[in-house]
Amino acid sequence: MRHLQKLIDIWKNLTSGSLSRKIFGAATTVALLTAMVKIVSVFKELFIAWRFGTGDDLEAFLIALLVPAFIINVIANSFNSALVPTYIQVREQEGIKAAQKLFSGATIWSAGILVLTIAIVLATAPLYLPLIASGFSSQKLSLTFSLLCITAPIILLTGIASTWAAVLNAGERFALAAVVPVTTHVVGILFLLIFPSWGIYALAGALLCGGGIEMVVIGAALNRQGISLRPKWYGFDTYLKQVAGQYIPMIVAAFIICSAGVVDQSMAAILLPGSVASLNYGNRLIASPISLMSIALSTVLVPYFSKMVANKDWSNLHRTLRQWIAIILVVTVPMTIFFIVFSEPIVHILFERGEFTTQNTHLVAEIQSLYALQIPFYTINILAIRLITSMQLNHLLIWFFGCSLLINISLDYLFMQWIGIKGIALSTSCVYLFSSFSLLWFVHRKIKNNLL
Repeated sequence: MRHLQKLIDIWKNLTSGSLSRKIFGAATTVALLTAMVKIVSVFKELFIAWRFGTGDDLEAFLIALLVPAFIINVIANSFNSALVPTYIQVREQEGIKAAQKLFSGATIWSAGILVLTIAIVLATAPLYLPLIASGFSSQKLSLTFSLLCITAPIILLTGIASTWAAVLNAGERFALAAVVPVTTHVVGILFLLIFPSWGIYALAGALLCGGGIEMVVIGAALNRQGISLRPKWYGFDTYLKQVAGQYIPMIVAAFIICSAGVVDQSMAAILLPGSVASLNYGNRLIASPISLMSIALSTVLVPYFSKMVANKDWSNLHRTLRQWIAIILVVTVPMTIFFIVFSEPIVHILFERGEFTTQNTHLVAEIQSLYALQIPFYTINILAIRLITSMQLNHLLIWFFGCSLLINISLDYLFMQWIGIKGIALSTSCVYLFSSFSLLWFVHRKIKNNLL
């Protein structure tokens, strides 16, 4: 117990005092809790594999979730990025009552958008489901539609929960929002064990139940902070219009980002058989630390950056930005070197068995090494994007991401002629190199102009 208390005291000293230390503590907490959630999700996947294997029922469920998951990632998350900077600006400059008014209006507005989206998803399902599930039999397609009808409300539940979680994070309460997604995974495991006779519908029911619990837990936490959840519409006022002005560019930018992955997969598909699989294997391990860092930084930085922007604390913002660039480089450069040096042993240990041959190991390891080059630039890119979001300059992201997409397409084609499938991984790293330097140049210039 004495040793535990000593560790706690050391952690408190490391994460208190300066703003950078507070951000570091919050980001580390979010990363660790997110990692825990991902571990539990792996256990859930093992239960799913044990129960359903790769059968038709599971495939129908996964296809049914494609559109809801896409909408949650693009529409709901983009709304949160648009809301938080304005919410913090109103709270800092106008007070808690004005912030409550904005929160109430934003909740009703986002709920309306999500309900309309659910209606569109279900009404148009007979048109798009046969296209994205063209190999399904009529019976399997009918099951997919049934599962879509059951799971579609998760768009509303998760959308509202994520908006409330973003406001919770704006109050610098990061831990609960980071850990609460574990609920859905735990409920999924319990439903598979308790209701085996439900078959694949147990997974659909668990998804809705878990989403509802998440929303209730986060709502209760907001209520304890004195934020009322009672819906009340005050009209589409100036601040809601400001949120809308940031929301539309975020949706467009999110679509552009999503299309980059589609381009890479499409380019890989025109090469030798096995190229798509090799590309996915090469990116799989690199994606894990990138995902953790991006979630942690995205969650924590927007509230802190938005508060400094709202208070026009440009000197502190500039200093925090420089400190975090240094921290990112110290953490990610050794990580990048590790993945490059030990890429082949890592791939050998993880994948080389059965149909995955030594030749496959060599190719995937080279792809993984080239993907690893992006780690520092990707992380700095997230830092710069969150600062631009906090400055409420989201319309600029459309131009940056649009240019990045064009560069990605051009470099994919050019590097593929040179080194084949490995060129797509190199292209991705080069795109993040360009994007990170371009965005940093812009935000530095913007901050310096405000300092003058």
